[in-house]
Formats: sequence, structure tokens, C-alpha cells
Amino acid sequence: MLRKVLLAGAAASLVAGLAMAQEASPAKAMNADKKPMASTTAEPNAGVLFQPERADSEGSVTIRGQKIDYHAVAATIIVHPKGWDDAARRERSGPDGKDLGDREAGPQAEASMFYVAYFKKGAPSADRPITFVYNGGPGSSTMWLHMGAFGPRKVVTADNGGHTPPAPYAVVNNENSILDASDLVFIDAPGVGFSRIAGKDKEKAFWGVDQDAYAFEQFILAFLSQHGRWNSPKYLFGESYGTPRSAVLINNLTTGDSVDFNGVMLLSQILNFALSVDGVDANPGSDTAYITALPTYAATAWHYKLVPNAPADVTTYLKQVEHWAMTDYALALTAGSELDPAKKRAVAEQYATYTGLPVDYVLKANLRVTGGMFEKTLQSARGMTTGRIDTRFFGPDMDPLAKDADYDPQAAALSSAYVTAFNDYARRTLGYGAGKTFKPSVPLFRSWDNAHQPPGSRFTPRAMLNVMPDLASAMKYNPGLKVQLLGGYYDLATPYFQGWYEMHHLQIPDALQANIEYHYYPSGHMVYAQEASARALHDDVAGFITRNSRH
Repeated sequence: MLRKVLLAGAAASLVAGLAMAQEASPAKAMNADKKPMASTTAEPNAGVLFQPERADSEGSVTIRGQKIDYHAVAATIIVHPKGWDDAARRERSGPDGKDLGDREAGPQAEASMFYVAYFKKGAPSADRPITFVYNGGPGSSTMWLHMGAFGPRKVVTADNGGHTPPAPYAVVNNENSILDASDLVFIDAPGVGFSRIAGKDKEKAFWGVDQDAYAFEQFILAFLSQHGRWNSPKYLFGESYGTPRSAVLINNLTTGDSVDFNGVMLLSQILNFALSVDGVDANPGSDTAYITALPTYAATAWHYKLVPNAPADVTTYLKQVEHWAMTDYALALTAGSELDPAKKRAVAEQYATYTGLPVDYVLKANLRVTGGMFEKTLQSARGMTTGRIDTRFFGPDMDPLAKDADYDPQAAALSSAYVTAFNDYARRTLGYGAGKTFKPSVPLFRSWDNAHQPPGSRFTPRAMLNVMPDLASAMKYNPGLKVQLLGGYYDLATPYFQGWYEMHHLQIPDALQANIEYHYYPSGHMVYAQEASARALHDDVAGFITRNSRH
């Protein structure tokens, strides 16, 4: 449901599939003339279908006038799904070493997870902070955070809501990298980017809420061992679907592995998918999503100067809207069919004033406007669709008669720059990727397993995914865990007020609410796509890491 808009077409997917087959051929791994895979051990990073790869390079970045030299590692770590049992595999081997099991079934699933790590040179690495960074999707690579937010180099894109012109793209020093505060590890999820999956039921093994979190958990544990970082202050940074991943992952690490982290940073958060304003109309009776999306609608109308007599400051304006959304508007929705017609019109008129939508449209929608409806309607009079990932962006309507937006103008405006820049940077600068296909995203939704058993629950609920209990569990188990919530006012994929609402409804003692801090920016889902917000994001994140790495 929530994702970076898919970038690769059918042709690119076909190329990616062929490349995957070439890079990890089960036939090679199961050569009948050689000892079968049953002989391998379950040591961390032991490959059956894949072998670890690594490319090292050196570089420097200047952050706020300070030059930082670094060592970069572009590499892979091999992980296996939960329940992978090499001992059982050896027991199925005959005296000649051949597998006595079902050879046609193929080897057990395995993932080769790609990462790029940056280590500051001249700094004692054993106790220097380290931050694990990933995007979401699910099915998105981490090129966005890498080339837009925190990597040492960034791609220059349009900052005014327009379409970034085609190549050549400028890739420049990133003075907003947080390498001044922490070493960095950018991770691609299994099967995405340069990461690969193979083996029996590989999609089932890695594409799901719990399967994905377990793979990242095993990756992090292996990385800490390989690079000697067990005693470093440790942080997670996830964006979009990376935020529910972080909630499950931090609970697994904390309660299951006894590995306490110093902090978790959640950018463009969604933990409870029932609060998504995309598709909420398919779940009648659940109105909270309409309430938490309203401030983003209002911020967007304010940005396009569609609000009469609006305050000059968007933050001041949004405080007013938030209050109305949680009071008068919430009461109107709660009343349902009992709402007095005169009161309904009054609410619709105020709603229209805040959002820039026509009163009659709001009434026709029964006071309930989904994200797709808002994006399609706000600028329809001039034939334009408003962005979802960032409502400051807009583009021509694909279908003027459609009810919902057909595409996301922000993804259309920026994606080519990111895909091109990372492909070029990985191969030319990092020295990784020769002969490989980089998959910016993978359409894995039909294969994705949303089943998740929350901590303390005796069963897996048949409901929308909600990982608020996971984050709450980790915070109670480790009362020193700090959480930073970051969001953009113009984000309709994961509206900022939705994240605020989730955090204020965590099942934690009131005292632990003090462990959560909030930062919002005049930008969208990708906060760093706006230069001033990117600078502020650096300062907030670097400050969070520095404060929470001291004792």
C-alpha cells in the first residue's frame, strides 16, 4: 500500500530477473560432481547459493566546513530465513555427501544483502556511533536516503515542485551527511537494489513483515561481528515502510537478542496501517485516518495560497487546523448519519476553507476525502494532479475524469535522477556493480506477507498491520531507548499528524513519552528533497545521535 512509487518497468524487471539468475545460479551451487551444499556450516555470512562480495574505496566529504576522510565498503552479507537449519541438512546427507532429500525442491532460500558502509578515518571505531539506514516500500532500495539525505555525495534535484531535467545530473558534496556524527550503513532489503534472493520459496522466505525484519536482524548481528562494532552506540534510521520495519526490528533485537540500541529515528512514519488515508474508504466506520490527514490537506492548500486570511507561518496555521480536526471535525464524523444537516454543512464549509476544496465536493464525499481524491481534485480546475509523496509537486492529469490520482508527480520528477546517480556512483566511485542490474524497486506486493503476531499476543490478528505494540515493547524492555519522529508537512503518503497520533497512543507509561522527540519540516515524505529541510534534518539527527551516545 505505502511505497516509493515503482520505478522499474516490465523490461527492467526482466533484465533484473535474468541478472539474478546469472549471479546466483542454483545449478552452479548444486553441481552433481561436487560435494552438495549440505556440507556448509551455519556460520554468519556462510553462503550456499551466494558468496560474499566486497569492494573498498576511500573518499572525503565536507560537512559544515569540516573535511571528513572516510573508508567506504560496498559489500554483501549472506543471511538465511528463520528456521534455517544446517544441522538438519547434514543429517539428510548420505555417506558420499549427496543430499538424500528432495533434490527437485532445490536448496533452502538465502539472501545476499547489499550494503554500503562509511567509516570515518582517524576515529576510534570501537565506540564511535553507527547508524543502520534503510528506505521502505516494502520493495524500495535505499538509494533515496543514500543519494538524497545522508551519504557523502548527493544528487541535485529540482526543489521548487518542478520536474528535474534529464541527464547529465549533478552529483555533489553532501554537506548534510551525518558522517560527522556517526558511521553509516545503507542497507538494501532482500531482493531489492543489489541485494538478491534465491532458493526454494525465496519470496515466502523473505517478503513479509516478520521475514523482512528477521533478515535485517541477522544482517545487523553479522555486521557488528564482522566489523567489530558490538560496543558502539547503535541507531536505526528508517523511512516510510522502514518505520514499521524499525518497530519490529528494534523489538527483536532488544527482547530477543539482548542487544540494546541507543535510539531509533523514524522518518515519515506509519506504524498502524488502519490510519492510512489511502484506501480508508474501503473500511467504513474507521474515520481516524480522515482526521489525521486533514492537517496535510490544509498545509497543501496553504502552500498553493488557496486559504483565505491564512497566517504567514504554516506551523501556526496547522496548530489551528489540528485542534479543529480533533474536535469539531472528529465529532461530526463520529455522529455518522445522526449529524444534523445544518451542522454538516457548517463543518463542510470550514473543511473547504482549510483545504481549498469546493464545499459541494466535500458534502458529496460525506466529509470524507481520501488522499487520492484530494490529490486529484485540489488543482483539477487547471488540469493538474497534486503530488502524494510531496504535495508541493504537481503535474498534468493523466485522466481528467478519474476519481483518484493516477500517478505521483513527485516520483515522476525525481526518480530518474536518483536511479541514474546511484548506478553511476556505485560503479564509478564505489567500484561495485559490474555486470549486475540495480533494481530501484521491486513490485512484491502480491507476494508480501502482512501477517504479524504482536508482542504478548497469543495469535496473529486478522486485521490491518499495526506494529505500535512492537515499539512499545522495546521501549518498556529498554527504558533508555530514545525515539525521534521526523516528518514533512506536505507528505500525503504518511501524513505527519498520523505519526504524532500513533506516538501519543503507544501503550507505554507516561514517563516514557519523554523519550520521544518530534521534528517537522516544510517538505514532503522525502524531507531531504527540500534544501532548507535537508539542513535542518541533518542538525536534528546529528544532535540526537550525539546526545544519546554520551553517558
